[in-house]
Amino acid sequence: MKPTKYLILLLLLLLFLAFGLKLKAQSEITKEQICETMLKATQFMVEEVSTNGGYVWYYLPDLSRRWGEMEAYKTMIWLQHPGTISIGHLFLDAYRTTKNEYYYQAAQKVATAIIWGQSNEGGWNYMIDFAGDRSLKKWYNTIGKNGWRLEEFQHYYGNSTFDDDITSDAARFLLRIYLEKLDPVYKPALDKAIDFILKSQYASGGWPQRYPLKYDFNKQGHSDYSSFYTFNDDVIWENVHFLIQSYLTLGEERFLEPIRRGMDFYLISQDACGAWGQQLNLNMQTEGARTYEPAAFLPSTTCKNAMLLLKFYQYTGDKKFIARVPDAIRWLDSTRLPENQIEGARSHPTFIEVGTNKPIYVHRKGANVKFGMYYVDSDDKKLLAHYYGKCRIQLEELKFKYKMLNELDLDKVTKDSPLKEACFKESDTPQRFYDLNRNVFTGVASEAEVKDIIASLDQQGRWLVKHAFISHPYIGDGQNQNQSDEYSTTRVGDETDTSTYPDPSDKYYISTKEYIQNMNFLIGYLKLNQSGK
Repeated sequence: MKPTKYLILLLLLLLFLAFGLKLKAQSEITKEQICETMLKATQFMVEEVSTNGGYVWYYLPDLSRRWGEMEAYKTMIWLQHPGTISIGHLFLDAYRTTKNEYYYQAAQKVATAIIWGQSNEGGWNYMIDFAGDRSLKKWYNTIGKNGWRLEEFQHYYGNSTFDDDITSDAARFLLRIYLEKLDPVYKPALDKAIDFILKSQYASGGWPQRYPLKYDFNKQGHSDYSSFYTFNDDVIWENVHFLIQSYLTLGEERFLEPIRRGMDFYLISQDACGAWGQQLNLNMQTEGARTYEPAAFLPSTTCKNAMLLLKFYQYTGDKKFIARVPDAIRWLDSTRLPENQIEGARSHPTFIEVGTNKPIYVHRKGANVKFGMYYVDSDDKKLLAHYYGKCRIQLEELKFKYKMLNELDLDKVTKDSPLKEACFKESDTPQRFYDLNRNVFTGVASEAEVKDIIASLDQQGRWLVKHAFISHPYIGDGQNQNQSDEYSTTRVGDETDTSTYPDPSDKYYISTKEYIQNMNFLIGYLKLNQSGK
């Protein structure tokens, strides 16, 4: 082969390598690309979508309609996940990862909105209406009242709720933003929220669903449940959890006694059979709540509470917390459905009748909240779509953890306890315990998934989704008195039902959940690749 041919081949090889390296460089994700995508998406949310620093769950692309758990006025924001509080936590996560002050300033706007909506007593409702109480009462008397399955919105209490971690997570966010820079501007609202949680605790250690106590919403003969001791949606646990976090970060020993009373409540509330209901009256009797939540024992609540007793054992080393976990396990084993009634991973009935240990199932008939009704029987067919009659529980995990902890030496059981003095060091500062986000994101995105997330952000800075939860517009009270089972298994009734349901069409929506998820994937990818590419 002549030298010129060698030279030509060498040049071709060099060109090929250079072109290949260029393609590879173009295909790699850079830290700058991720940060630019995050910032563009956040600027859209903060500068175009937010209402006075707060958010709901879904919006039409032109922002003409919006929804939290129900449709919201343009003057309203929603606190429940994935609403305002969750976005505030996300902003702080983004700030901690990128050090970009824009995210901290966005979190400050969220804090301002949350503080604006704090009650005089110190807690929060599900939503905040910047137009004031008159507007909020109108919402409750129209949209709220006609949400058939959403009974918690059918009555305006004018107080605060612990349901869905509303008040405890709002307080947790204020604790986080205070600790971030120890800015004293947030301390008064934080102290007010802490005092609210402390004073609302019953002497027995439990908490009500709402506070100050009210008794004025009796529906279809059911007692007002908002003053009952409430496990549903982790009311008691999230308050205990927040007080532990406050103890860790603020170092005030006044939190220890209410923490211990809260943990002890799980012991005194367990029934002799080993089970728990999700509400108890002040006589410690199992009670119902909404009309589709009968007075019953719940396998899901029982399994979750037993898991918490294991956690409390790890916190304290006190064997009393695991002494009756075997009773809960035996009860859960005894209430497992027959094999021919198990549906996938749904191995247990949602509700078990007190005294008989028999499954009970909830159904509904009618077309709307005015003339429809819920009822219970023993038939496991035509179950509710919005509150299914069979459930999944982590029974095998409970058994495994109990056996493991029961066999460990006590010093190993409690080695990571947040209540042990040994976990504190003289060099500790409050910021050491900064991980206060209830909805800690553990997902890890691949490089291909991160590329898709970056590519799917549109020119305006939106991640649009289909099949959002929307609702019928409010058109007045229901007129259909038919008691058929036409809507027995649907999420929504007739056109007067303002409950939300997934839009089956291919219309696009702005979603705070999608924004939070994609941002978390990008933040996680940055953390794994902090050195950059």
